[in-house]
Amino acid sequence: MKKRPAAKPESLPACAVLLAGGRGTRFWPRSRSRMPKQLLNITGGETMLRETVSRLEPIFGWRDFWVVTNIEQAAAVRRQLHGVLTPHILAEPVGRNTTAAIALAAIHLLHEHKDALMTVLPSDSYVADAARYRRLVRAALDIARTPGNLVVFGVPPTRPETGYGYIEAGKVSARLRGIRALAVRRFTEKPALRLARRYVASGKYFWNAGIFFWRVSTFLECLRRFLPATHSALMRLAETIGTRKYTAALRQIYPTLENISVDYAIMEPAAQAGGATRVSVIPAKVGWSDIGSWSAVYDLLASQRGANVSTGPSFALDASGNYFWAPEKFVAAIGVHDLVLVETDDAILVCPRERAQDVGQIVKWLEHQKLSRLL
Repeated sequence: MKKRPAAKPESLPACAVLLAGGRGTRFWPRSRSRMPKQLLNITGGETMLRETVSRLEPIFGWRDFWVVTNIEQAAAVRRQLHGVLTPHILAEPVGRNTTAAIALAAIHLLHEHKDALMTVLPSDSYVADAARYRRLVRAALDIARTPGNLVVFGVPPTRPETGYGYIEAGKVSARLRGIRALAVRRFTEKPALRLARRYVASGKYFWNAGIFFWRVSTFLECLRRFLPATHSALMRLAETIGTRKYTAALRQIYPTLENISVDYAIMEPAAQAGGATRVSVIPAKVGWSDIGSWSAVYDLLASQRGANVSTGPSFALDASGNYFWAPEKFVAAIGVHDLVLVETDDAILVCPRERAQDVGQIVKWLEHQKLSRLL
């Protein structure tokens, strides 16, 4: 008896959805409401948004990129990404967290393609090994092609970091192109230091990089199951896409959506639900960093431990471990260690590197004082 030829994989367009609506408050005073972290040159190359697109260009054509941002930043995004179709740059009228942002992109993809593969990722992360990163993306998309599959990248932890979410992995769930995917047991949000140390020592946990893969239909079905009110509201909005009613409907409906991250709303319950929903993590050792503070920028750019990093001319005497951003000024440092100094036209930040995570508190104070010119 002749064997039947293997069925060809279902043909689905693959799209990349970049989340670019964050404010980047920990990068004040450079990061402002209209020109946040993702739109800046932080690491010395292109802007972080452009670097994110450049890493993915060998996989996705310009017509396959979508960006979810906000009204304040949409014009700057368009200027940076000339090749992305204007209708593919989606502006939220208000911020409603990652579930709503991803769902907004999903209903537009539903309108354009009926179904498609989605790669969802932040627009402000750093990846050292772009070639391996692309290999993992292609493998993840192949796994996500199967209805019901949700895939996330997990970064092998290098330290007991308390600022990241963690993913507990189980047995191998798939092997593809020499790459393994592991079944996800559970997601854990930002553990205390003692628990983070246990996670790292166990070898069973990964940092959650916030990079996801699924079909549009799979995501929307999970949204219907786990967040039915938001799903229902978005389906009403979807009916207006391509019509004159869309803008008014977006302004009316979007603020009513639940303000919740995709990790809490979709990934955590999906990992526990079982059945037709399968959540996998792909170990992604690609030199990833979320570059979440000025201290993280220093760690990335310092040539060796204790080196000073300066973006402009500088002189240091008995000084070490400092990060200086003052490209238009000469910086002279004597006897200071492990400091961050960032200078702009209207503000100067000085803080110990170990307190760089607290820079966002300055933005909150400025908001409270209604000093909008500094925001």
